[in-house]
Formats: sequence, structure tokens, C-alpha cells
Amino acid sequence: MSDDEKRVSIGARRNPETEAAVLDAAEALIREDGYASVTMEAVARRARAGKATVYRWWPSKAHLLLALYSRAKLEIPVPDTGSLPGDMTAYFTPMFARLTGESGQPPIGPILRLLIAEAQTDPSVQDALNEERRARWHHIDRMIARARARGELAPTLPVRRAEQRIVAMIWYLLLSDQLPLREEVPELVEAIVTGMVVPARVS
Repeated sequence: MSDDEKRVSIGARRNPETEAAVLDAAEALIREDGYASVTMEAVARRARAGKATVYRWWPSKAHLLLALYSRAKLEIPVPDTGSLPGDMTAYFTPMFARLTGESGQPPIGPILRLLIAEAQTDPSVQDALNEERRARWHHIDRMIARARARGELAPTLPVRRAEQRIVAMIWYLLLSDQLPLREEVPELVEAIVTGMVVPARVS
């Protein structure tokens, strides 16, 4: 009997213990032998979970890596510093460190690059990426919404365009392997927000 069969059943919903065990197993394999070592069979074996369970929850390796990427992002705290540049700096500093591995944990940047590449030929991965974005990746949206509410965002700039400007820069740096180091984040943020925010009035 596999360990996931021994774990307490909670009906049709995923058992959190089994889900965590599977994601932990995938992360451990990446840490030890790189991304190529992650197969559904290897993850199931490492997690002591049934292969059928793993495939039922994640139809492919890409879906499993997406779940691992999403979990890593959710571990990053969402700041509220009172300004858009402050929020972006406080959020992007740990996020870029997690993407590059500067945090000391396995880098998740290569996972996202693999997912983006896979999404070009697999509609199910593209759909999963889009759904994950709609359901869970709202940190930047909230930062911009707060900036708009404070009157900080340039009045002629739609919120959606502001979000796209930020995300486009991040993805360009990711895909071109030019993600900044910690000390470079403030300069990057300043470059992104130039023209996006209303200059502070000098009293």
C-alpha cells in the first residue's frame, strides 16, 4: 500500500498531505539531479504516492511543475508599503531571488521558461497557465489597484496596460536570462514606473 493510500481520505478533494508530499518530492528531485530528473514516475516513487493519484491531479509533468511554481510564488509575501515603487521593490526582490536561485532554494525561473515553451504546443498547458494566472497570481494587480486608488497612477494609463507593462518586462528578462540581482531591483523598478506614476508634489 502506498503512503497516499494510508493518508486520511477527504473524498474527491485532494489530500493536502499527499499533495504536499508530491510537490516536495518534485522539488527534491530538482535540487538533487536537475529538471530532467523530474518524471511523473520518479515523483510518485519519491513521494510514496500512487502513480494514478499523481496523474489524476496533474495530467502531465508541465502541470506538476506549474503547481510547484505556483506554490513557490505563494510563499512570497505581498507588501503594502504605501507606494507603487515601494511595493514593487519589496515584492520583486524576493521574487527574482526565487526565480534565479539567489534565495538559496532551487530556482523556479527554469520551471517558468519550460512552461512557457510547453504552452506553445500544448493547449492544455496554455489553459492551465491562464487559469492559474486568473485564480492565484493577483499580486501585481493589487499593487496597481492600490496605486490607482491613491491617485498615484498616471490618470491616462489604464490599469490593464500598467499591469501588462510590468509583466512584459519581467517575462522579457526571464526569457533572455537577464533577471536582476537583489541590489539591481530598485533601479529596474525605477525604470519600469517612469511615466506610470504621478510625480510626488514638493510641498
